[in-house]
Amino acid sequence: MTVDEEKTLAMRALDAVEWLGNRLPHPFWLFCGLFVGVVLASAGLEALGLEVTSPAIGDKPAETVAVRSLLSREGLAWFVLNMVENFAHFEPLGLVLVMLMGVAVAEGSGLVPTAMRAIALSVPRQLIVPVLFALGACGNIGSDAGIVVIPPLAAAVFRQMGRSPIAGLLVGYVGATAGFTANLLPAGTDVLAMSLTNAATGGKPEINVFANWYFMSVSVVYLSLVGTWVTFRYTLPRLEHGAPEDVEVEGISPVERRALAVGLGAVAVLTVLWLGTIVPSNGLLRNPDPDPALVWRSPFFKGLVPILFTLFAGGGVAYGLVAKTLEKPDDVVTWMVDAMRRMGPYIVLILVISQFIRAFQWARLDRVIAVGGADVLRSLGMEQMPIPFFVTFILIVAVANLFMGSASAKWAIFAPIFVPMFMGLGLHPAFTQLLYRVGDSITNCVSPLYPFFPILLGWVAEVDEERARVGTVLSFLVPYAGFLMVGWLLLLVGWYLLGIPVGPDSPIRL
Repeated sequence: MTVDEEKTLAMRALDAVEWLGNRLPHPFWLFCGLFVGVVLASAGLEALGLEVTSPAIGDKPAETVAVRSLLSREGLAWFVLNMVENFAHFEPLGLVLVMLMGVAVAEGSGLVPTAMRAIALSVPRQLIVPVLFALGACGNIGSDAGIVVIPPLAAAVFRQMGRSPIAGLLVGYVGATAGFTANLLPAGTDVLAMSLTNAATGGKPEINVFANWYFMSVSVVYLSLVGTWVTFRYTLPRLEHGAPEDVEVEGISPVERRALAVGLGAVAVLTVLWLGTIVPSNGLLRNPDPDPALVWRSPFFKGLVPILFTLFAGGGVAYGLVAKTLEKPDDVVTWMVDAMRRMGPYIVLILVISQFIRAFQWARLDRVIAVGGADVLRSLGMEQMPIPFFVTFILIVAVANLFMGSASAKWAIFAPIFVPMFMGLGLHPAFTQLLYRVGDSITNCVSPLYPFFPILLGWVAEVDEERARVGTVLSFLVPYAGFLMVGWLLLLVGWYLLGIPVGPDSPIRL
């Protein structure tokens, strides 16, 4: 079979995924059906008496976890008392809306389009895509903020290059979601994972916040290379029929150049001011605990979205005043209102998504699936086969991630089960934590249940409503997840066989 025939076969397979996926109803009705399924499943499993035993964690004794029925008196009361709260307190909702209003000011004034043109003019075209993937991965230092910021910026860069902005959205989204394990610096997720791992070991041995740093740093390069290859081999050919549009990027006028300098200068000044709250040991937004590892749990990082809001809004206002695109104060309000108007479909979708996720958690189906998966591994005797064992563990985490989005919640369940199991095989807890984080990252980008997936649909709809369907979008994301999974597994196995430490003072074996 020739390369062209193989490529055609792969394209046909992706077209089939798109066709099948688009036979599904609108996401609103899809999640309504999933919610009903959770309700019925919870009632049926409770009637069967399904329960699992969650292992002890530190001083916390083992706990029996039983499924709770949403059709019971308790379940119905929970729903009617919490439906509004489930929606209003759905964490990604506020994060997205606040971040989008800040970006709307920077975009409406012209700061974002001009900055993206400057990037397209200055960065070699062959490097733009891998750079965007790396930015998406490193954006997770702000937790979920990178998922909100990077994709629309990547779309703007692609548009300036004369390429499909949808491809830019996909590049930014995959980099920020599938690349959640990859970063050049530790983030808040490293601190949370570390604390849960140390709780599972009782501090013997104790890992540090840099426990996975070596592998994470290499993964940034790996993600950028694989993601770029998938983009040019599968994504762009399906989005752009024939040769790409040869668009000459419009130059930057003297007024725009001056406004861009002032806008970016304002961003720099605000950045320095905000850093003054975290860099000094007595900074106002720094964790008062002197432990250096806990600096990542400071209010600064937990509140990064409001900080980024001020950077985008402040830079946008400064740019608009110099470029004369901001003629009156009400222009800022208009830009933000327009952005919220475009988010209407997403807000409606969140109404039902939030109910499904909260119901799934309240019924304890997430915990039953996680602990049950570990029990299956034990029953198969996988503990005696290190490489098949940790590969299977990664795959189980990846599947569980489709249903249970919170990384810390899953690790709180998995850590006390698998960390001791892997230690029994002579593997260091830092390596076990890394295996979990890889599995937890891979399927983020292809999960329709991921809280930020509806946002991606909304962004795509702004460009092309016909493509803003679940099946179509998933057909573009599947190649990324597939190749990243295979590549990451090969990288992990090679890393294991070579015995390279995964981080400082973090060997593979005890």
